[in-house]
Amino acid sequence: MNMKNYKIAVVQLNLNDVAENNLKKCIDWVKKAAGQGAEVICLPELYSSHYFCQSEDTNNFALAEPLYSTSFKAFSALAKELGVVIIVPFFEKRMAGIYHNSAYIIDTDGTEAGLYRKMHIPDDPHFYEKFYFTPGDLGFKNNPTKKGNIGTLICWDQWYPEAARLTALKGAEVLFYPTAIGWHPQEKEQYGEKQYNAWMNVMKGHAVANGVFVAAANRIGLEQYLPNTDGIEFWGKSFIAGPQGEILALASHDKEEIIMAEVDLDLQENVRQNWPFFRDRRIDAFADITKRALD
Repeated sequence: MNMKNYKIAVVQLNLNDVAENNLKKCIDWVKKAAGQGAEVICLPELYSSHYFCQSEDTNNFALAEPLYSTSFKAFSALAKELGVVIIVPFFEKRMAGIYHNSAYIIDTDGTEAGLYRKMHIPDDPHFYEKFYFTPGDLGFKNNPTKKGNIGTLICWDQWYPEAARLTALKGAEVLFYPTAIGWHPQEKEQYGEKQYNAWMNVMKGHAVANGVFVAAANRIGLEQYLPNTDGIEFWGKSFIAGPQGEILALASHDKEEIIMAEVDLDLQENVRQNWPFFRDRRIDAFADITKRALD
C-alpha cells in the first residue's frame, strides 16, 4: 500500500480540434507535466474532440471509440514510458447504440487501474449529453494505483455530494473531476461569476466534507462550431483543493497550462482526526437518501 506523498497535476487545454491533433497535443502536455514532477496527471473531459454535445447529431457518434483502442494504446504506452498515472477521459462506444462518457485510470506500468463511466448525465441548452451518453453502470470507485488511491468522477457528477461521499468512503485520497464547463456567451455578463463560483464552491465543499483532495481539469476557449449560435466559452479556472477546501493551485480563465499540488497524506490524516465527519455520520438515519423525493 502506497503511503508516500505524491504530486498531482491537471492539464487545462483548448481542445477544439480533430482527434489526431488533440491526441498529439495531450501527449505533449502530459510529457510536460511529468517533466515538471507530476506523478498523477488528469486531462479534461472528452479530450479527443471539440465539445460536440452542443447539438443532437447522430454524425457525432463517429467520434466514439471502443474500449482499449486508440486512446488506451497511446496513453498506456505513455504512462509506462514516463512512469506516471494518467486519467484519460474519452467517448466510449460500448456496443451499437450504447455509448458512455468514460475515463481510463492508467497505472505507471501502462495497465488499467480502473475505468469510470459518468453516472450523472445532463440535458441543458447546448449540453445535450443525454442524447449521446448512457448513464454509467460501474458505480463510484476508488482506483488503487502505484502512486495513490485515485477516485475519478466526471463534470456533471461535480454537483452531487453523494458521488463524492461514496468515492471517498471507498478509500480515494483524491477526487479528480475531468470537466467541460463554460458560459453561454449571452449569459456571461449577468450570471457568469455566480455560475463559476458555484462550480468551484460545491467541489471545495466535497473536499471539506470528505477530507480529500479535489482536482478539476477544465478546457478553455470559445467552441462555436455550429452556425448561427454563440457557442460555449469554456471558463478554464482548473484548480486543486486540499482537504479543508483550501486552494492549492488555480489556473487562469483563458490559458493552456498545467497546475500541480502535493497530496500530503499526513495532512489528510490530521484533518480527518480533527474533523471526524466520517466517524459521526448517522448511517442509521440516511435510508431515505435512496428515494427520488420525500413527498
